[in-house]
Amino acid sequence: MIELEGVPELIDPVMVAAFEGWNDAGDAASTAVAHLEREWKGEVFAALDAEDYYDFQVNRPTVFMDGGVRKITWPTTRLSVVRVGGDKPRDLVLIRGIEPSMRWRSFCNELLGFAHELGVELVVILGALLGDTPHTRPVPVSGVTSDPDLAERMDLEETKYEGPTGIVGVLQEACTHAGVPAVSLWAAVPHYVSQPPNPKATLALLNRLEDLLDLRIPLGELAEDARAWQVGVDQLAAEDSEVAEYVQTLEEARDTAELPEASGEAIAREFERYLRRRDGSPPGGHATADGGDGPSPYRRDNPPGRTRPPKPPKPGGSGTSDNDDEDTSED
Repeated sequence: MIELEGVPELIDPVMVAAFEGWNDAGDAASTAVAHLEREWKGEVFAALDAEDYYDFQVNRPTVFMDGGVRKITWPTTRLSVVRVGGDKPRDLVLIRGIEPSMRWRSFCNELLGFAHELGVELVVILGALLGDTPHTRPVPVSGVTSDPDLAERMDLEETKYEGPTGIVGVLQEACTHAGVPAVSLWAAVPHYVSQPPNPKATLALLNRLEDLLDLRIPLGELAEDARAWQVGVDQLAAEDSEVAEYVQTLEEARDTAELPEASGEAIAREFERYLRRRDGSPPGGHATADGGDGPSPYRRDNPPGRTRPPKPPKPGGSGTSDNDDEDTSED
C-alpha cells in the first residue's frame, strides 16, 4: 500500500490521465500529459506496483547507468501533482502510464482510491484514435461522458459507443459506478500518418482541456512543433500522387460535413482562446508572458529536457498502431 505522504491538501483537484498503448494513436494523449508535467514541473508522489499490472515480456523494463551505478526502470503508471496558479488556483493530479496487461478492474480501483484520498472532483481521461481525417484540417476532438447531467452541463456528448474498448473506456466506466464525474477527450489522428509523434493532435487535446477546465496551459514550443509537423507531412504527401489525391478526398468530405458548424460557437471559442493567450497574466499556470515559470510548491530543480520530434514518416507507411477499431463516441 502506497502512503500519500508529502502531498499537501489540494485545491479543487482535477485528475487528468493518459495511457500509452491502444488508446494513444500517435502518442498524442500521453504526450499531452507529459507536456503538463514538464511545463508545470510536476512532482511524482506515487507509482503503482508494476508487478501487479504489467507483463514484462510485453512492456520490458529498461536498464540505465546513474553515476556509474546500473539501475532499472520498470514500466508502470505514475501520479504527479501540479498547482495551477492565477486568481483561482487549483491542483491537477496527473496520471501517466501504460495500458495495463492484466487486472484492469483492480488497476482502476487503485486509481480511484487515490482520487478519493485526494478529494478529486472530476476525472478527465485523454485518448487518441485513428480516423479518416485529413492532416491539413483542425484535429477533431470529441468530449464524451456516461453522465447525462454532466454532458448537458459541460456541453459534451453522451457516449453511445458499443464494441471493443481500452483502459480509457474501462476507467471512465469505473468512475461512473463509483460516483466520480468523468470525461474522456478523444483526438482523431490521420490513419495514413499514424506514427508518433503527432504534436498537432497533442495541441488539440490541450486546447480542448483548456476550454473544459477554464484555464490556460503554457504551450512552450508545441505550436511550432505542430506547424513543422504539418509542413513535413505536406511535403511527403506531395511526393505521392495517390496519397495527395486521397488527402484531397478527405478534405472535401470533411469540409462538406462541417460547413454548417463553421460559425458562431466555434469562432467564439477560438477568439476566447486568443484573448486568454494574449493576456500576460493567464488565469491558469505559472507561465509568464515570455514563457517562463513562477514559483510552484511542486517544482523540480531539474525537469526533464525537451526534445524536438523527428520528421513525420511517409504517409501510407506501415503503421503498427492498434487504434483502428476505436471510435470517437467511446466512453
